[in-house]
Amino acid sequence: MTKIEALEKEVEKLSAAELRAFRRWFVEFDSGLWDRELEADVAAGRLDSLADAAIAAHKRGEGRDI
Repeated sequence: MTKIEALEKEVEKLSAAELRAFRRWFVEFDSGLWDRELEADVAAGRLDSLADAAIAAHKRGEGRDI
């Protein structure tokens, strides 16, 4: 049995209240991971070309309100 399969079985055993608490925890955990990945990408300059392209498009008047 893989770790994922074992986790799935444990999650299936949770009560409704425990599942709500786990869901809240996991959303915060997952968001934190994503934030750290994004911050690392920004710091490493991996998004610079995208930012430059967006700024150039805006200067050309190609932007649009969202």
